[in-house]
Amino acid sequence: MAQTISTNRLYSLDALRGFDMFWIMGAEEIFHQLAKVTGSPFIEAISNQLTHPDWHGFHFYDLIFPLFLFMAGVATPYSLGKEMDRGKSKNQLLFKVIKRGLILVLLGIIYNNGLELQPISEIRFGSVLGRIGLAYMFANIIYLYTTQRGQIIWFCSLLIGYWFMLLFNSAPGFPHGDLTMEGNFVSYLDRLIMPGKLYLGIHDPEGLTSTIPAIGTGLLGIYAGNLLKNSPISMQRKSLQLLVMGIVSLLLAQVWNLVFPINKNLWSSSFVLHVGGISLILLSFFYYIIDVRGYKWWAFFFSVIGMNSILIYMSGHFINWRYTTESIFQWLVQWVGDPFNVVVFTICYILVKWTFLYFLYKKNVFLRV
Repeated sequence: MAQTISTNRLYSLDALRGFDMFWIMGAEEIFHQLAKVTGSPFIEAISNQLTHPDWHGFHFYDLIFPLFLFMAGVATPYSLGKEMDRGKSKNQLLFKVIKRGLILVLLGIIYNNGLELQPISEIRFGSVLGRIGLAYMFANIIYLYTTQRGQIIWFCSLLIGYWFMLLFNSAPGFPHGDLTMEGNFVSYLDRLIMPGKLYLGIHDPEGLTSTIPAIGTGLLGIYAGNLLKNSPISMQRKSLQLLVMGIVSLLLAQVWNLVFPINKNLWSSSFVLHVGGISLILLSFFYYIIDVRGYKWWAFFFSVIGMNSILIYMSGHFINWRYTTESIFQWLVQWVGDPFNVVVFTICYILVKWTFLYFLYKKNVFLRV
């Protein structure tokens, strides 16, 4: 529903969330089009980073999804923690957490399949929002009913247990530990238990089983949020601690990558540490520059996006942004002409979306699940 936001917010978190969503809004297409137009090896390298690898490996674009889930975790001590401080019981908050998780799952199904009636066999149930909803839900349940030490134990257990599950099992006819798309145990389990269709037929990158380590991504965000909200150390020290944690996480990911490859499709344990490390470093920079040093003006553009992230993500199914952009800026695109007209159109496309979000921001209207 739409509501007015509270002023007690972590401004850097809104800005980082907006930075994340900026790429989903269409910013990656700017570099794809520039690469086609210019043929520049440098821009082509950037464009390649804004795609997903076929299987093993990591590109920058692989960060977008887990960074959002990480930030949902960071927000938990500020949202649930505040409710607990106000005297709400854990059982009351449990209902709220489950409700939000299931709503996100439902929105993910709508995002994938629209609102038309289809046979179950034609429906794709796995989704980005569904993964966020389920991982958020279980990470928050762990937060509600365990201490921080317990959360760390859960985090380690989920990542190591997931590794062992893949290491000692496989699809029938494949050797134990097989990590190919056809032979890995996670994809095999999804083929057995998930209704409807999988995104790649034999595998779904947002499948049910690989949600297990994604809970760890949410827990890592919760740990960071606890540090920022509750630690008695100075804000500068908090920023430095996030940075050090991020670097250590990246180093551990590279070591684990030797035996358990970084793989977004499987949400491998090394992938959790890798994207978690980058997320921690980004949060450290945004927090230091915005909340510690107070330089907020440059982040306003991103904050407007970040404060209505779910709305802009879902909007493409209900608003024809291309038609709107053409209606307003077709004259400019024609004036620029070939070959840069496609680049200009993409920039205008993002500007139209941002202007819509800015209008909602000025009206204090924000979509909250």
